[in-house]
Amino acid sequence: MNRLLSNLIQEIPRRLLLGLAMVCLLSDQLLAAEREISGKIVSTEDKNPLPGVTIIVKGNNSIGTATDTEGKFKLTVPDEATLILSYIGYISQEVVVGSQSELTIEMAPDQKQLSEVVVIGYGTQKKGDVTSSVASIKREDFIKGTVRDAAQLVQGKVAGLRITTPSGSPSSNTQINLRGINSINGNSDPLVLIDGIPGGLNTVAPEDIESVDVLKDGSAAAIYGTRATGGVILITTRKNRGTSRATVEYSNYVNIQTIARRPELFTGDDYRRKISEGIDYTDYGGNTDWLGEIMQKPVSHNHNLTFFGGNSTTNFTGSVNYRNWEGIFLRSGQNRFTGRADLNHAMFDNKLKTNIQIINRITSTNGAVSPADNDIAYGYIYRQAMIRNPTDRVRTETGAWQERDGYFYENPVSLINESNYDAKFKEMRMSGSLDYAPIEDLNFKLLVSNVQNSNLEGGSTTFNHTATRLSNQNGTAYRGTYANNENLLELTGNYAKSFGKHRFTLLGGYSWQDATYESFSASNWDFPTDAYDWNNLGAGGALQKGQAGMGSTKNKWQLAGFFGRLTYSLDEKYLFMASVRREGSSRFGINNQWGTFPAASVGWRISKERFMEGLTDVSEIKLRAGVGVTGTIANSPYLSQISYNFSRDQGAFIGGKWVPGFVPARNFNPDLRWEKKEEVNAGVDFGFVKNRISGSIDVYSRKVKDLLYDFPVPVPPYLTGSMFINAGTMKNEGLEVLLNLVPIQTANLQWNSGFTYSTNRNKLVSLSNDQFQASNDFFDAGYTGEPIQISTHRVKVGEPIGRFFVWKSVGVDEKGGWLVENKDGEVIPVAEAKPEDRQYYGNGIPKHNVGWNNSVRFKSFDLALNMRGAFGYDVLNFQSMFYNNPKNKAYNMLNTAYDPIDGKVLNNDLVYVSHYIENGNYWKIDNVTLGYTLPQNLIKGMKNARVFVSGLNLATITGYTGVDPEGMTMTGFFPGSDQRDKYPTTRTFTAGLSVTF
Repeated sequence: MNRLLSNLIQEIPRRLLLGLAMVCLLSDQLLAAEREISGKIVSTEDKNPLPGVTIIVKGNNSIGTATDTEGKFKLTVPDEATLILSYIGYISQEVVVGSQSELTIEMAPDQKQLSEVVVIGYGTQKKGDVTSSVASIKREDFIKGTVRDAAQLVQGKVAGLRITTPSGSPSSNTQINLRGINSINGNSDPLVLIDGIPGGLNTVAPEDIESVDVLKDGSAAAIYGTRATGGVILITTRKNRGTSRATVEYSNYVNIQTIARRPELFTGDDYRRKISEGIDYTDYGGNTDWLGEIMQKPVSHNHNLTFFGGNSTTNFTGSVNYRNWEGIFLRSGQNRFTGRADLNHAMFDNKLKTNIQIINRITSTNGAVSPADNDIAYGYIYRQAMIRNPTDRVRTETGAWQERDGYFYENPVSLINESNYDAKFKEMRMSGSLDYAPIEDLNFKLLVSNVQNSNLEGGSTTFNHTATRLSNQNGTAYRGTYANNENLLELTGNYAKSFGKHRFTLLGGYSWQDATYESFSASNWDFPTDAYDWNNLGAGGALQKGQAGMGSTKNKWQLAGFFGRLTYSLDEKYLFMASVRREGSSRFGINNQWGTFPAASVGWRISKERFMEGLTDVSEIKLRAGVGVTGTIANSPYLSQISYNFSRDQGAFIGGKWVPGFVPARNFNPDLRWEKKEEVNAGVDFGFVKNRISGSIDVYSRKVKDLLYDFPVPVPPYLTGSMFINAGTMKNEGLEVLLNLVPIQTANLQWNSGFTYSTNRNKLVSLSNDQFQASNDFFDAGYTGEPIQISTHRVKVGEPIGRFFVWKSVGVDEKGGWLVENKDGEVIPVAEAKPEDRQYYGNGIPKHNVGWNNSVRFKSFDLALNMRGAFGYDVLNFQSMFYNNPKNKAYNMLNTAYDPIDGKVLNNDLVYVSHYIENGNYWKIDNVTLGYTLPQNLIKGMKNARVFVSGLNLATITGYTGVDPEGMTMTGFFPGSDQRDKYPTTRTFTAGLSVTF
């Protein structure tokens, strides 16, 4: 049955393409033209003709034209046609032709791009009035095709927001970073709000999102206080905006995946060829493709159903999303169900508005390992497939797994088949709001929410797992669960008033948030049978031996804040905003639980000045500048409080008996406080030729003070040798550019193009404060793993973050040994190198990030082409460092391992040298989507239908020799480390359908 279903799913893309071709051939014959009309289109402002206005017949995009230089047009249309008129800078409108043959139409100017509503903290603002650095991406501009989460919808579209996919695992999320690294031990991830309520990038299905707004600078984000240093991402879900529409939408897609770039290893035949050349390899007589043995050709599918209904008084939105994704590794996959219901009701002449929203999410995972450990556990299996002798076999003659003795040398197919994992994550989000407007221009809003999530998981290994052979454990099992409960209450009041040339808004509010987390886990081993899995933990023999494991924990935190904001506009030219938040957190020391976070920004719309009136091609020029203070909250709730651990291994002999006791685990620090980021931002927004050319430029400087750092302290007087304190300063500076173009706009063809560019420079300014002075002005980060076992990066005061710290290789000697440069610049064998000979080399953080997004519409066809690139950075290629060395004949290697270096074959133990640090520059053809919109009246009752095919991560232009120059972490303090144990990134091909009734 499963095979039949899989074959059916794989047939869907082919049948969709066949249907697409048939529709394209027949659709032009479905609508018969009836008569010719003509007309002229002018502006309502000055009655001047409008050239280039796009005119199409509603329901049939293939019938259309554009006005000429005199604003005139001719068009053959069917009976009872309705024309849709669109023109950059003017309000789109529909015109019923009726019996008319000659039409004169007036179009009104539209300040849409300037009056477009942008979501900001605790409210909205017209785009033209925004004085901070805010990016807003609407649904129509989202990335199309297979999308992992909300971040991938806007990938490459927001300057300064770096979004990558370092893992190909079906359960992993995108990695996101805004304006560089901003903390050492604090949480520097952006704050994500779903309709005002804290959540994650995968809280709602991507198909259920209306817009994504990013508060990038301090003046925009300061109103969120201690949670906003990493920026704020505001996700707005789709809603029935009070209209009387009753609509049903259904969309689906199916995709297949392959590894982005498969490593080329020695085969069994290559081994035998090397043996014939006198090289000491072992030939077991087989020819096994170990990577192929642990991989599959995954087929995944996604379905989304959305309902809109009601009227202007009572309306609702409901959506159901089901996603079943498989991974390229065997037994790796995840399915997810997300349901959302949103109900709105207005009463008392719209003075009181209510909203109730429920989001339910259930994620089920079963396979070989926990998704939390995918890159580690599946990565270790991936490593074993890389190094396994290709002449060996998977199983013995008796059907048992073929195992061999060796250092970290295990059968990867055994590992992936003899372990089991199952988990179910559930989340219920309930929220409600009351919005009351007692008088005109004044409203009060109460928002309350409760978010509960829980996870129940179990894992086991069988008697045939290598844990039995290597550790004599006879089957292992564990069971774990956790639950989290989070409450939010916010009360805001907003007053907006206009009089003459003056317009201002005043916001005030209070916010309370608390969360409680608890967990429990237990493990055992030495079971009498595999049949129990994790469902009878007590049967394991380790429990009787006192060697079973068990643990539990619970923590709680609270956050409270008072905030206010004032905005003012004079004649729509001179703009001002100021905000402040006073916030308290239980995570900080009793002496510093409250902090103040002010912000201010100004703007000048030069294009509104009288001296600009003659420049008709200037649509908008706005200068803006802002300053703001935000904070970074501690990761753990109790870092400021003293703590003791009970351990039976720690204690003393009292009266001849061993008495276990409590051991100090954490020092008391009543002065622990939030990290404070001070940021200055200046920018310009511009638009020309009726906004066919538009964009923005921002420059910023941010300094993070009072960095949370685990500082070494003397014992005594302190109880333990380290303590979290506020010590150190970090600095980031950068430039961001956004440019949007409409190069072509005709009736049948329109091309929109957008460019993004960002660059960032960072530096660790200090690692000390007035009380504590660091013994070293640096700290090490990253790790190579065994057998090299050395750090990969060093972060030093006064220097950029992200630099590799390595022995600099300058070649190999006559025997094939590495030659390196010592601290005095002399060339020595690597065997004689000392730790102090290591030096800084390259940097794993890109200096330049570029995006180029294109969307083209030709009649009923649409094409989206999204490309991204990163330049000016380096990558430590672990794959080359471990597998491009022929020294150890017990492990397989890349087929380039014997390629000469400086004319000599490498003959050196594994070592970390700069030779393995490569230029990481790349340019990706990231997403290509081709769609076709079917004629509106093709099927009665169908309002819209579209089919599409798409490719994700299609091609990468790079000199990097690893799997993917983007397939690694770009945050933290060891960026650019392309790890050995990883879940490789993938290439995805998708076909889909969307229908609206």
